[in-house]
This record gives sequence, structure tokens and C-alpha cells, in this order.
Amino acid sequence: MRTELPLTTPLSAVRNLGILAHVDAGKTTVTERFLYLTGSTHKRGEVHDGTTVTDFDPQERDRGITIFAAAVTCAWDGHRINLIDTPGHVDFADEVERSLRVLDGAIAVFDAVAGVEPQSESVWRQADRYGVPRIAFVNKLDRTGADLDTAVASIRERLHPAPLVVQLPIGTEAGFTGVVDLLRMRALVWTDGDDTAEELPVPEGLLEEARRRRRLLEEAVAELHQGALEEFYDGSALSAETLRTALRDLTRTSEGVVVLCGSAYRNRGIEPLLDAVVAYLPSPSDVPAVRGTYDGGEQERAADPQLPFAALAFKVSATATGRLTYLRIYSGTIEKGDTVWDPGARRTERIGRILRVQADRHERLDRAVAGDIVAVIGLKSARAGSTLCAPDAPLVLEPPTVADPVVSVAVEARRSTDTDRLTSALARLAEEDPSLTVRTDGETGQTVLSGMGELHLEVAVEKIRRATGVEVNVGRPRVAYRETVVRGVSGMVFRHVKQDGGAGQFAHIVLDVEPLDGPGFEFRSAVVGGRVPQEYVRSVEAGCRDALTEGPIGGFPVTGLRVTLTDGATHVKDSSEQAFRTAGRLGLREALRACTTVLLEPVVEVTVTVPEDAVGGVLGDLAARRGRVTGSTARTGSATVTATVPLAELFGYATRLRSRTQGRGTFTARPTGYAPAPGAVTVR
Repeated sequence: MRTELPLTTPLSAVRNLGILAHVDAGKTTVTERFLYLTGSTHKRGEVHDGTTVTDFDPQERDRGITIFAAAVTCAWDGHRINLIDTPGHVDFADEVERSLRVLDGAIAVFDAVAGVEPQSESVWRQADRYGVPRIAFVNKLDRTGADLDTAVASIRERLHPAPLVVQLPIGTEAGFTGVVDLLRMRALVWTDGDDTAEELPVPEGLLEEARRRRRLLEEAVAELHQGALEEFYDGSALSAETLRTALRDLTRTSEGVVVLCGSAYRNRGIEPLLDAVVAYLPSPSDVPAVRGTYDGGEQERAADPQLPFAALAFKVSATATGRLTYLRIYSGTIEKGDTVWDPGARRTERIGRILRVQADRHERLDRAVAGDIVAVIGLKSARAGSTLCAPDAPLVLEPPTVADPVVSVAVEARRSTDTDRLTSALARLAEEDPSLTVRTDGETGQTVLSGMGELHLEVAVEKIRRATGVEVNVGRPRVAYRETVVRGVSGMVFRHVKQDGGAGQFAHIVLDVEPLDGPGFEFRSAVVGGRVPQEYVRSVEAGCRDALTEGPIGGFPVTGLRVTLTDGATHVKDSSEQAFRTAGRLGLREALRACTTVLLEPVVEVTVTVPEDAVGGVLGDLAARRGRVTGSTARTGSATVTATVPLAELFGYATRLRSRTQGRGTFTARPTGYAPAPGAVTVR
């Protein structure tokens, strides 16, 4: 039901949620229908027409995909819903990561034909990591080949939750007209041209199936919920109210996932989905108090406007109206003109303006309170992941994790007079998107832009062109190789002695180097008898970490090794922390040259969907790219092939696939880690 957006809303009536899914599953269309049905917009936006509210960036409209997470606000049944529409393409997974860090709940959207797709699985795991409760919406039930039961089975098998299906479709494929609400045992039927559903009795032909599914739902809920189990034993059935309460509890503990269905494009199933958001997903007051640290101590802040202010910045954006910093407020209240403390930058900031965000439109607010998601203008130092808090109650909240870039390109301004403008634009890009990094190559002097994939870098460069008018030359993409140890060395002695007048430097260390099971670096000391003081041990570790930046094969970062300091010696006058740090750096470099090391290359899992008659050519092309096929499934007229392929071999693959399949083939890729590159081994 449409309601006006209230000026003030109780915490219990606020929902902060995101829309998560694989690319093209219908996330943005679901968001648009939310805005339309709640009265926030008066016309349905369509992705294919470029008229959506949340895909407002020109590149999003040109490409027909969501690239940047967009926040909107709407009202439903007396509740305020703060909604973030997230990207579905793997190259922009960092946008999803930062959004999930500040959300209380999410809607996972699945294609009724494809079920769980690769990026669906990735975003689901991201939500698991942050403990975000979810409900599921199986979309596109009006498509040919759509099947709710098959989609639910893929959710159960690939994501491993307990799917609790609360609806039964009425009609199949193009004949899909509505759903049976299994809680109230009523039918909701939509007709073309009507925005709202007509409530009717369950059709006679579906009554028996609806009763069977209601019974299965009751049994599944009783297995998971103690209160429901007691009622089920007493009466062999559950009331609608007991079911609703149990489903809410199971959703908020992530023990179960409520599953609804519909067709967002045809505006069918959206009203029940909004009702489910209000009924099952948590409010800010339902989630545990946020935890933070300061000066080594841990603190908690509950979602209470009366407590000291604490917020997390999760997105920074440069707009025509100024630099926008998006905040999730966890506790306290802020007003225009307030001063807040940034403990990371160790400086105070002044809140210039507070805005409620509606994608690219903004509404000024006088204040914002715990539970709100807003944007503010006036902050100069805050970055994505920064904590802002009351100056007299400092706190540091855990920032979202940032993935390491896997693809790099060299960029330069086509005209030398534009070099400074390009440098400023790149710095602004890296500030807005932490998964983009900019550095200068020490050997070539080139400016190197690194990101999560080809499309990620392509979008970044195009954004510079459109925003600044600077023409940019882009080099061929390069992948982020790593080096690792496969056979180590023991008792590697290194002696650092330097005497050039004045105080000298002396450090004597003995190192063991061995492979580590998995990526990363581990340092430990086995020195006995105080032969190397503890402060010097820390310096040796710091020096070893310095040495990891360049490996012996190609100068790539080194990972996957354990270094043990087994012995050493000091000089009464010439030993210092700097001397032992230098010894750690040079000693490990020498030890690495004595080890057997191997070059690692990033690999990705590729899922290719092609017509049946093109499978042979696609398999041959994957083999030529050093791909290893891991699975294959066939559907009517098409096939899906899954393979593990080195990232370096995927450059230009989209064009190649289109040409082999006459434009009918599609693929997605997600990083899976690193694997040894053939032939790149040093043996000592």
C-alpha cells in the first residue's frame, strides 16, 4: 500500500536492505517496481529504455547493467525502506562488499530459468560473511523454461540454506498470472494494466497442491523453530500467525530463507515482496549492537539516537553539488553544522549538509539519527571505510574488506598538457573506488591503473574521458602475478656489516624458509637465550615483509611462505633496529634466490552459456586458452560449460565468443585464486 514518506520514523519501522543477484537477474527492475508501487515514482522505469532511477549514470544506461551501487528511499505500510541496488557483474563486487557492510537485510533475486548463477553464489557468500539476513525472490516466472521448484532446488544445493517457499505460482511461463499465498491460503492475481493484485479464493485446480505445499512448509518450519514445533506437536498444524512469527525468527537468525516468486517486469509479485520485507527482515533495533575498538579496548554501540554518534562511511562520490560521503549511522544523532571526529585521519570534520539520497536526486535534511543511511557534504578526509564519531566518544568500526586488484593497464594522457588533469582524475577515481589503485612503475615511469577486471578498468577510463574530456591512451591489460616457494632452505646465514665513519651497522641472522599451506606470510622466532633481543626480532620481521614486494623470478610480490629466525648475534655498539631490518630484507632476498620458487597466475572460474551447436567450438577455444573444463549441463537448445581458465588468457574473450556463436553466447567469470604458471620455476 502506498504511504507518504514520514519525516520521522521509529527505529522498528526502518528497513535497510540491498538487492543482490547475478547480472541480468532483474535487481534493478525489482527496485524500479518498489519505487513505483510505493509512490516514489509515477512511471515504471525500464532498463532497456534507459529510464531507471538507480541506473542514472550514462555508462549504466549505455551498457544496460548496474555499475555503481545506488541508494533510494521509499515508504510502505508505515515503514521507511532504505534500499541499495547493487551491481551484479563480478568486476564490481567491491561495490557489493561495501554495501553489505552497512545493511541489515537483503533480497536475493534469482532467475527462474537459470536458478543460482555464479555471481549469485558469490554475493550470497559475501552476505554470509557479514551475517546479513536474506529473503529470496525467484524472478522471471513468465519466461519460457521458468520453473520455481528447479530454482529452489538450486538454492538448496548450491547455497545450502533451508528454503521456505511461501507461495505457489498460478500458471506457467507466459500464462503466469499470480501466486497462492500459502500462509493465508488466498490467491493473488494480477491482470495486465492493473498495478495491484486482486485477492481471490485459491483456484479449485490448485487447492490440493496448495494444501500439500502448506503442509511441507509447516513441517520445514517446525523442524527449525522450537515454538512452532511445540504447536505442531499439539495440533499437527500451524496457524498463519505462528508461521509468520517463526519465519521472521528464522530469517533474522539466517537459519532459513523465505522464498517468494513473481515477474518484476510484468509487475507481478512485487506487493507481497514488499510485505515480506516489512514482515521478515530486521530493523536497526533488531540487529546486534555494532562493535568497535579504540586504544585497544572493544566497545559496543546500540542503535539509539541518544547514545554518542558513530557512523561508517561506505561510499564517496564526486557530484556537481560537491563531494558526497554516504554514511550508515549506527548510533547517535547528527545535525547540519555538527563537528565529528575521524579517528583514522585523526582530524575533526564539519557536517556541511545532510541529504536523503534518491539515486542522483537529493533532499535536504536537518538531522539524521541512528538507523539512517544518508549522504553528507563537507567532509574532506573521510574515505570509504572511515569511521566518524563524536569527538568526546572516539570509536573505530571495522571497515569493509577490499579485494586485491587482479588486472592492470598503463595509462597516459594523449596530450602532454593533460597529464596533470589525468593525475587528478585518477586520484579522484581511487578515492571513490577503493578497489582501484594507481601507482607509478619504478622502472618504466608509467602510470599503472589496477582493478578487478577488464570491464572495471574500461569503465574507469571511460569515466575519466566523460568527466574531464581528457583523451587517454591505454596499454594492454596485465595480470597481477605472484611468486611462491615450493622448496625452502634451512640455516641461511646473513651478516650485515657497514662501517663508513661514525656509528656502524651490525646484524647477524640465521633464517629458515619453507612453504606455507595457502597464501600469506608467517614469521616466527625460535631464538633462545636472548641472542637477538625482542625489538630486533620485530625489525627482522619488518625487513622480511619489505623483501616480499619483489620475488626472484620476475620481481612480483611473494606469498605463501613461512620464515623462522633461528639464531643471530648483536654488537654492543653497532646493532640497531635499522640494521636488523636491513638484514631481514637483504637476508630473505638472498634466501629466496636459494629456494625453489614458482610463478603464480590468477585463475578464474568461467561459466559459458551457448547454443548446443556451438559447444564444440567453445570447448576447443577454452582448451586453447589453457582452460580446464569442470562441468557441463544441457538445457533445451543451449548448454552451460564451466571451466577454470588463467585470467591472462581471457583478454578479448568476449569478442571471440560472440564471433563463434553469432552473438548468442554469454559468459561470466569470478576469481578463484592463483595457480602455478607453466614453465616459470627457479630451481637452485
